[in-house]
Amino acid sequence: MAKKHKIFVQPLSNNHMTKTKTAPKWLAILLSAFLPGLGQAFQRRIRTGLYIFLAFATSLAVVFWDRGYTGAESSSWMIIPALIWLWNIFNVAFFPKASSALIPVFLWLILAYGVGAKVTEFNLPALFQNVGRSQTMIREILHPDFVQPLTEKRTGFSEIESPCSSALKAPNHSTGDVTVTILQPCANNGDIITIEGSGFWPNESVTVAWHIPIGPQAMSTTVMSDAQGNVKLDWQVLPIVYSNAPDPSIPQIHRVVLTQEHPSGGIELSSVGGYVLQGISETLGLAFLSTIVGALFAIPFGFLAARNLMTGSPIGTLFYFIIRTILNITRSIEALIMAIIFVIIVGLGPFPGMIALTIHTTAALGKLYSEVIEGIDAGPIEAIRATGANWLQVVRFAVIPQIVPSFTALTIYRWDINVRSSTIIGFVGGGGIGFFLWQWIILQDFRAVGSSFFAIAVVVIIMDFLSAQIRERLV
Repeated sequence: MAKKHKIFVQPLSNNHMTKTKTAPKWLAILLSAFLPGLGQAFQRRIRTGLYIFLAFATSLAVVFWDRGYTGAESSSWMIIPALIWLWNIFNVAFFPKASSALIPVFLWLILAYGVGAKVTEFNLPALFQNVGRSQTMIREILHPDFVQPLTEKRTGFSEIESPCSSALKAPNHSTGDVTVTILQPCANNGDIITIEGSGFWPNESVTVAWHIPIGPQAMSTTVMSDAQGNVKLDWQVLPIVYSNAPDPSIPQIHRVVLTQEHPSGGIELSSVGGYVLQGISETLGLAFLSTIVGALFAIPFGFLAARNLMTGSPIGTLFYFIIRTILNITRSIEALIMAIIFVIIVGLGPFPGMIALTIHTTAALGKLYSEVIEGIDAGPIEAIRATGANWLQVVRFAVIPQIVPSFTALTIYRWDINVRSSTIIGFVGGGGIGFFLWQWIILQDFRAVGSSFFAIAVVVIIMDFLSAQIRERLV
């Protein structure tokens, strides 16, 4: 009979078991101390480890950038990467199964707020340091200069070249009931010119205004007429005269206007009100024309950038990627930047603003049109293709009937956007109400600023209401 052998297995001691289980934790702690997030990755928490590493690395980079930006030898914000590093070790040691990275993200946001406040020079008390000036400005804005009492006017003007060119021209003097003469043929920045006028009512104030070639007055002053109705003024040319020129070295013809007014009863549109109406009409025309032209150009781009129409062949796929890339690059350049470029190329006025808005509208609507086409029902397309129709026939009978309402709604919505954008385009010389608004802000004519604010608000509210109603009926 075979002899049976008993096998005795000695159980592991508690100390041995503890060492076996805790050795990986200590290794994870060491890995986290060496590189934040590495211990979490060792514990198979890859996503948490990645978040912690990114929070630590980017916070450290922001701290070093802050030191370089301020020129300081050390940064007090170094505590944030240190806290993320310590929490990373604490997380591995005591929360080996937790997957949340909320604490390092929260610490990173604190760092971003602190450094961002320093870079932007955040100073909330500054809002209340000039209360008197703010109250005066707001009071003037709330009393817009749009209409005025009906007046009888005496006005005259004379033209002057500024800056001076190499070939000086004879001064231009106006003649009529009022005669205005500028003794100098031209003027540069800082020069003093002598203005003489006659034919005014005696012993009353006369407004003298310098008008640049485009836009409202650049500077103004007042002078009293003498007993014979004559005025004489020595006037210094200020830098504001050149602030709107694309190239201040190019000589331009400016106009000096002398005006005297007498109240005669009734109400009339003020000079500011006239400029506001002119600016608003330019703004609406600019927005309308850029929208229409941009939409016409965007329609073919929309079809060529639609994946479901273009990726059926290698050539179509190539065209798809080329057009899509062009649209994305063009959309990434703000219309305001384009306006600055075209102001330099073609000069001041609504035309460069229209070009900039048209290009941006074409790219934006082309992208939106292509997305509408990609979202249409594919059934009619497949049915038309099954009959042997070519690409143009597929577009004509299967695509266009489905996209017309959406295309129309998007175009109207883009017009609404362009009305708002065109007010900003004017700040760089692109015409419209924004051009006058920028002038009035520089001159601190806040009543005129208030007039433009109210006009813009009324136009935008009306446009928003009408476009919303039209889009609701179409979609």
